Amino acid sequence: MKKFLKLFTIVLLFQSFQCEDEVTQPDQSFDLVTLQNERQIILDYIATFTCDENSTCASIAFGSKACGGPQEYLVFPSTVDLNYLTEKVNNYNALENSYNLTYGIVSDCMAVMPPENIGCVDGVCTILP
Repeated sequence: MKKFLKLFTIVLLFQSFQCEDEVTQPDQSFDLVTLQNERQIILDYIATFTCDENSTCASIAFGSKACGGPQEYLVFPSTVDLNYLTEKVNNYNALENSYNLTYGIVSDCMAVMPPENIGCVDGVCTILP
């Protein structure tokens, strides 16, 4: 009986010192700040470029609605590094899509269409009426 009691005590001690994997819970406010920071990086990058009568402006789908499709379209001058911008925007779109899925975000399901008329106004690419 004493052996059984000792064995039981040893097993109990081992179990009490077992390491458990720490389960990290998603932090919505942290993830939202991360999204906002990434958005600002992209907007700041575009803002470093100007347009003029010799450059053209283009648009790119930006963001991810919970129902699918982009939140908006960004306009930018042709002088940006398109590969860099596309990579940053694609990463942002995937990050926002993941955020929407993780936190059960809802949005209107209205389709946002690409701008039809873009022009250069005072050195800034702008969506024209």
